[in-house]
Amino acid sequence: MPLINQNVAIQASRVRVQPKGMTQKVSFMEGQRLAKQRAYEKQAKKAKIKLAVLCTFTQQLASMLEAGLALVSALDALQEQTEHPVFRIIIREVKNDVASGTSFSEAVAKYPRAFPNLFISMVEAGEASGGLASLMGKVAVYFENSVRLAKKVKGAMVYPVSVIVLATVLVCVLMIFVIPKFAEMYSDFGKELPEFTQFVIGISEFIQGNFFYIAGAVFGIGWAIKHFTATPKGRIIKDQILRHVMVVGSLIQKVSISRFCRTYAILLRSGVPILRALEIVAKASGNSYIESACRDITRDISQGGQLSDTVAELSYFPPTVKHMARAGEQTGNVDGMMDKVADFYDNEVNNTVDALTSLMQPLIIVFLGVVVGGIVIAMFLPIFNMASAVG
Repeated sequence: MPLINQNVAIQASRVRVQPKGMTQKVSFMEGQRLAKQRAYEKQAKKAKIKLAVLCTFTQQLASMLEAGLALVSALDALQEQTEHPVFRIIIREVKNDVASGTSFSEAVAKYPRAFPNLFISMVEAGEASGGLASLMGKVAVYFENSVRLAKKVKGAMVYPVSVIVLATVLVCVLMIFVIPKFAEMYSDFGKELPEFTQFVIGISEFIQGNFFYIAGAVFGIGWAIKHFTATPKGRIIKDQILRHVMVVGSLIQKVSISRFCRTYAILLRSGVPILRALEIVAKASGNSYIESACRDITRDISQGGQLSDTVAELSYFPPTVKHMARAGEQTGNVDGMMDKVADFYDNEVNNTVDALTSLMQPLIIVFLGVVVGGIVIAMFLPIFNMASAVG
């Protein structure tokens, strides 16, 4: 037998044939990776993607399409670049649908929680007009403005919320661990304590004896409010209450009007029909007043009315919106005027948030001083009284 044939026979004898019916063993790390991948695939249909992630995706997609890259190739590149594991799977499925002949708008419409109605409608308009790249650029700018505004508002709330949480934790520590030590010490005095001290000790004893009940009630109320405000009736009640809260109501109103005007403008500019645009604006607003206004505007426009006439009758919209809408209708530039209104209210929101941030810092310091300082004074008040009596 030649040497080559001998080597082949030896190598063949070393190959172990996998018995039929047995599966190849997978390593522990590989099994974990596959399990995590299956979990992500289950989440893909119902996953809600953050606006910041969608903004980055839209910006990159617009840049690639404007550079002349094919849609499937652009989606393939974005799938590799995206760090969000669930969104990566969504892009992969959209890419596969587009590669198999499905339109881009139909592919993204399968994931309504990941892609908002605005995005889907703009894709439809881009496919119909042949200008998908330019429309994706407009959507990217819109998302970028929305993300910037949301970050501005949320950033202003970080400081007061964190301080209030820290103050709550500090007060709970004082009430549960520190004040009982003082109460035990004062029990040997044999004298009646000041009323303020008795009041604080009484609160401490109540919290200490019912801490888990209080914590459960707080979480239960929070859970109930969260789920109630997720219902249509709950959202209406929440918006009505917030509207009458000082400063906060005005700020929310300005944000909602800015979003309404900017969304309406970009949809009109992209060739979306007015009634369809109003339907998208209502869903994207997240505000019951804007949703009701869109229904009224849709009804009046269907009957031959104009946007400015309906807006003038709605108390939620300031006169500025009415005048700018009327000027846009007279000049045939409604979308441009709505953009100017959105820019104006964006500046108003920025100025209001800056003023609130500057005002909150001293108010929070005073609040902490009153709460913590009051507890400290209540605990040392008997010592001060005893020292004055001895003097």
